[in-house]
Formats: sequence, C-alpha cells, structure tokens
Amino acid sequence: MDIISLLVGAVAGAVIALAIYILVRKAILKGRKDDIIKKAELEGESIKQEKILQAKEKVIQLKAEHEQQVNQRNNQLKEAEIRIKQKENNLNQNNENLQRKLREADALKAGLASQREALDHKAEEYDRLRNEANRQIESIAGMSAAEAKNILMENMKAEARTEAQAYINDTMDEARLNAAREAKRIVITTIQRTATETAIENAVTTFPIDSDEIKGRIIGREGRNIRALEAATGVEIVVDDTPDAILLSAFDPVRREVARLALHQLVVDGRIHPARIEEVVTKVQKQLEEEILETGKRTCIDLGIHGMNIELVRMIGRMKYRSSYGQNLLQHSREVANICSIMASELGLNPKLAKRAGLLHDIGKVSEEEPDLPHAILGMHLAEQYKEKPEICNAIGAHHEEVEMTSIIAPIVLVGDAISGARPGARREVIESYIKRLKGMEDLAAAYPGVTKSYAIQAGRELRVIVGAESVSDEQAATLSAEIAQKIQNEMTYPGQVKITVIRETRSVAYAK
Repeated sequence: MDIISLLVGAVAGAVIALAIYILVRKAILKGRKDDIIKKAELEGESIKQEKILQAKEKVIQLKAEHEQQVNQRNNQLKEAEIRIKQKENNLNQNNENLQRKLREADALKAGLASQREALDHKAEEYDRLRNEANRQIESIAGMSAAEAKNILMENMKAEARTEAQAYINDTMDEARLNAAREAKRIVITTIQRTATETAIENAVTTFPIDSDEIKGRIIGREGRNIRALEAATGVEIVVDDTPDAILLSAFDPVRREVARLALHQLVVDGRIHPARIEEVVTKVQKQLEEEILETGKRTCIDLGIHGMNIELVRMIGRMKYRSSYGQNLLQHSREVANICSIMASELGLNPKLAKRAGLLHDIGKVSEEEPDLPHAILGMHLAEQYKEKPEICNAIGAHHEEVEMTSIIAPIVLVGDAISGARPGARREVIESYIKRLKGMEDLAAAYPGVTKSYAIQAGRELRVIVGAESVSDEQAATLSAEIAQKIQNEMTYPGQVKITVIRETRSVAYAK
C-alpha cells in the first residue's frame, strides 16, 4: 500500500513537474516572440524613416531643378520681351522717319509742280523763237530745215566716226603703256574684295561630332581643353551653334590636319584633358611628318626621280596639303612633270631633267622662308641651296618669266605649267560650264553684222573673229573688236582676260587649166 502510494505520488509529482515545465516553456517562448516582434517593429520603423528622408531629398532635388528650369524660361521670356520692345521702338522710329520723309516729298512735289509750269511756259516761248529763226534761216539759205539737217548729220557722222576711232586708238595706246600698273591695281583691288570668301573657303576644316556632350568635353571646364588644343596646334577652334560639328580655322593646312587628327584620337579615346591633349598633338605631329616624308618619297619613286635632297622630298610631300585655285598642288606638280617629260622626249631633250624641273617648279609655294619673294624666285633659291643643277634652277625661276630663260627646258616647264592649269576642269570649272561659256562667247561675236565665223581658242582666253572684207572696212574692224570686248566684259563671266582678234582679209583665187 505504501509502495502504491509512493508510485502515485511520484507520478503525480512527475505530472506536476511536466506541467510546470510546459508552463515555463510557454512563458519563455512568449517572451522571445515579443522580443522578435519588437525588434522587427523597430527595424521597420527605421527603414520607414530612411525611405521618408530619401523621398524628401528627391522632392527637394526635383523642386530645385524645376525652379531652375522656370528661372531659365523666365529669363528667356524677359530677353524675348526686351527684343520685341527694341524692335517695336525701331519700327516706331522708322515710321516717324517715313512720315517725315513723306511730308518732305509732298512739299518737294509741290515745288516741282510750280517749277514745271514755269519751264513749260519758257519751253513754249523757246519753240516760238526757234521756229521764227528757222524760217529766217530757210529764206536766207534757200533750202529747207530737213535738207540742211541731213547734210549736217552726214558731216557730223563722218567727223564723229573719225574722231571716235582716233580717240579709241589713243586710249588703247595709253592703256598699253599703263597696262602693268593698272593690272596690279585691279589685282590688288580684287584680292581685297574677295579675300574673305577665299580665306573662309581655303582656311577652314569641319570636324564632325556625334553629340553636344562631346562638344562640351572638347571645350572643357572653363574652356581649358580648347585653350590647350589651340596652344598646342596653332589652330583656332570655333565652337558655335552649328549642329554636330566644330570648325578648325588656320591658314596652314598642315596645322589643320594635325588638329583634326588629334581631335579624332581624343574623341575616340575619351580622355580629354590638357596633359593628354599635348601628348596626342605631339604624337600626331610626328606621324604627320613621317607621312609627309613618305608621300614625297613615294612621289619621287613613282616618277623615277632619284638623288634628291631629303628636304626637297619633304617639301614635295607638303604639297599634298596645298592647293592652287582649287587644284591640288601635288597633283598639279606631278601632272606638269609628266607633261614636261613627254614634251622633252618629243623634242629630243633629256626627259628626266625636264620631269625633275616640272616636279619642283612650284616648290616655293610650300616653303616657310622669305615669304616676300615670288614663289618662282623662292623656289629657284631653294633648288640652288639644295644643289640642284643650274638648268633646273633656271627653269623653276623662269616658269612665270620673272627671270631670264637661260636653259632649254625652261620654256618647256612654262608651257607645262600653263597646260596643267588651263585644261578644262583643272581649276574649279567643270567641263559643262566650260563648253557653255565658249559657245556663248562664239555666238555673241557671230551676232554682229559682217562676221562670217568666230572661234574661241586658248581655253577661252582668246576669241578670233573673221569678218567679210566686202562688208567691214579696216576702221570698222578696229571698232568691232572694241565693241565685242565691251559686250563680253558686260555680259559674260570668265577667268583672267579674253583677247579679241578681228581678222579681215581679201582673197583672190584663180585656176590655171
């Protein structure tokens, strides 16, 4: 009985201990759950506060950007309003000036009307006196006014024609004496009037870019990149409103090419800052010098010219970046060299010597020394400096007849240069406009009475007009040449000058049978 009681008590104690354990376990788990929930609530509150702060910062940033855009828009509107007011003021001022001029014109018109009435009265009085004088003259002379007028007009025509021809001849003689001085004046005036367009056309290179962002990177902070590039290359970089492009401006095409290549490498590389700019420009200059020398060597090899001084070879390479009236200087020199070689071969002279002189004839145009000398004289001095033969030096200096020709190849170089420059299409003139100009010149001369044929020769620099001897006299032929020259000058556009030659001849033909 006692054992059973003990067992029951033990079991009851165990049950009570288990119950107490379960209760304690539940209490512990509940406490941990409350801690986790509190911790999660704290973390959630922290995240919430952080997101609220980020949202506030974003709102402030967007508000600032919006205010900046609104300010810019307001500034633009104010500037537009100022411009409109200025235009309105100008229009009002112009209107006032116009009204004032209209009032002055009305007053002047009234004064002219009164003067016209007085003149009409005087004209009537003059006609009456003239008619009375004519009647008295007719009664004294025994002939009518019409007959006297016809005789007087015929005498005056013959006298005027003779005096006009004499005056034309005197004027032409005086013009021949003053031709050189007047030609220099005309050339200088023309250069002054057209220098801007020519300089813009031949001194500017366009560099394409993809976006305005790249344009801003090229400029750099406060313009430091563009200043570094201009200082390193000697080229003016023009950044304006032109979309997707900037302009490189310099008289030296080699400098423009260095700037263009350097900009291309900088844009492709993406690193644009003053130190990198100087490094790239130095590298590009070396590469371009090597390319210029290689171009000169390849040109000499292609033409079969050997033993030339390396400085002359380098100058030949620099011709690639020069032009003369739109004609590339290197291509022009190669063409002249080939023309001179062929002409020398046909004449039984040394073709290699002629080819060498033809290639070097414009070498003075690419030299940076003594720019005050004509390019032919400067080229001759350079050839003498680099030990070229005297025949070649003289041909270079005489190809514009600025020195006396002492070598046999000098006239060949002169003619070769003229042929290369004057051929159709060589210098900014397409073949269609060339043919149209010559045809128009011939038709203009053929329209004159007495002209039987007209021919434009010498690439349009001379017009030969053949007239009939039975319909045009010697004096009329001289007058006709002047009239055609004046009409061509007034109605046509042409390079240089056009020589008009009127040919009048009498032919007697007989056949012996």
